[in-house]
Formats: sequence, structure tokens, C-alpha cells
Amino acid sequence: MFRASLLLCCVPSAWSFHPAVKSTFSRRTSLRISDDSEGVKEKVKKVSDDAPKKDSDFDEVVKSLFPNALSNGELETRVVDVLSEKGYDGTNTLLATSLCCDELARRLEDDFVKVYGNNFNLGGLSGFPFAGNTGFGAMAAHIPDDGYCLIVYGPHVGVSKDGTVGKVEREGIELVDNCCGSAIAASGYLQGITEGGATITTKIQEFTDFQQGAVQELILPHGKRLASAENRMLELPYALYESQDLLMGDIVQAGAGGTKAGLALLGGIQINTGPDTPDYFHPLRFDYMNSKGEVLEDMLSLIENE
Repeated sequence: MFRASLLLCCVPSAWSFHPAVKSTFSRRTSLRISDDSEGVKEKVKKVSDDAPKKDSDFDEVVKSLFPNALSNGELETRVVDVLSEKGYDGTNTLLATSLCCDELARRLEDDFVKVYGNNFNLGGLSGFPFAGNTGFGAMAAHIPDDGYCLIVYGPHVGVSKDGTVGKVEREGIELVDNCCGSAIAASGYLQGITEGGATITTKIQEFTDFQQGAVQELILPHGKRLASAENRMLELPYALYESQDLLMGDIVQAGAGGTKAGLALLGGIQINTGPDTPDYFHPLRFDYMNSKGEVLEDMLSLIENE
């Protein structure tokens, strides 16, 4: 019912971005694909070394809530190691992301940018891939010749120092703030329908807040699941992920023919924490695909904790 086609039926085909004539010259892309004078493994080590150090007590809090979570440094190191064996390096890889607009979601994105170069942004509020088929087609056309693409996607959620899910400390702000605000607002909208007798609105038609209206519509199938959850804020990002993974899967299948040597999909839950502690990520998908949209290898076990 809520397939990607409901949102994306009016956009042009991803094939619109395939050039009719192959260029006879080359130049550096404005996306600044990274030079590889320093190898990707060395780069990611520097990124990890510069990250906030783990606090053992707080690490236990995060792991009690998200047992399969990795610190960003652990995730990035393992992903880069696995992909380097596939041929990914700093000169032949385009990074694409579908993450929330929130500045906290930039932390993971920025780390991968330091390894692979500037990213192509596919995402919007809550992390949904609002660039759709058209954005994916444009992104695929920017992959280096005979090169690779890494797509990182998923919702995010905050965890405060006291272990409250859906809250996070932000630098320079005294208030312990909501995270993700868009997701929590959509959850409140859904709760009003499932528990309070509110009716479904047509706000998706209001282009001044189109993305939030779409988030609210896309979370509707999870009403009973969230209503029965022991911890609604803990269950919320997983419900959002399932909707986003469905959309991303449809978009990839429609546009995979525009990709080149290989496509890696890394999906999961970003877990944002305060300024003095590292962020975390619960990986839920790590697939390596070809230009037919076929999964050649499920690589999730290669990055998960044993």
C-alpha cells in the first residue's frame, strides 16, 4: 500500500540521466571524489582516532538499549575494510547518503566523507529517501567510470546521558532536546489516530511541509506495533527503518541499471549521543549488489559484533 510508487509515480525515470553520448574528455567532479594518495584504511583510522572516546558506563547504557550497536568508529573501520576488498578506494567511489536533515545526522556522514569524498544527498526528514527515482538516477550518473557506490541510509534516534531514548544533549543548548523531532512528531500524529480518535489528515498535499506530511503517511502501517511497544521511542526508529528500507529497495531496483561496477547498501539506525561521547549505529543491512539490482553478497555478518 505504501510502496515507493505512491510518492514517486510522478517523477521522471532514473534513465533520464544516462548520457546519450559518452564524453571524450574527463575532469574532476564537483563532488570531489577523494584522491587516494593516502589509502582509505589510513583515512578511516585517522577519523576513528579523532572521535570522542568511549565512556565505559555510557557504552553499557547504549548497549543495554541497542545490543547490536557499534560505535561510529567501529562501524566505519569495518565497512571500509570490507569494501576495500571489493575494490572501493578514494578515487573510484561515490558516497551517497539518505539521512535526516538534523545536524546530528551529519556526524556519520562527515566521517565517511573524510574517507571517500563529498556525498550525494538522497535524504530528507527522518532519513527518508525523498530524492526518489530522479535523485537516484542523477547520483548513479555521477559514479566514476567503472567505479563503485556506497549508500548509507536510515533514521536516527537520540540517547541522553541518563539513557532516555528520544532525547539528546546538543552543544550550546541547555535543553535536552528531542531526537528525532520529525519522527517523534509523526509518532504523536499516529498515536492520536490509533489511541485518541483523531482522523488522517491531508497535509501531505501542503508543499510548505510536504516531507513531514509524507513521514506521517509512511508511518501509518506501524500504528498497532507502536501502540503495543513496551518502549515506544525505542521501537520507533525500527518502524521507520522498515518503511525506509522498503522505499530504498524500490528506488534501487528502478535505478540499479545506471550504477557501474558495484553498489553497497548500508542501512540501519543512527544513535546520536551528547557532544562528549561517540555516536553509534545499529547495522541492519549491508548488501553488495550488481547493476541488475541483484544481491551478490550479504555482508552484514562481516561487520556485526561476534
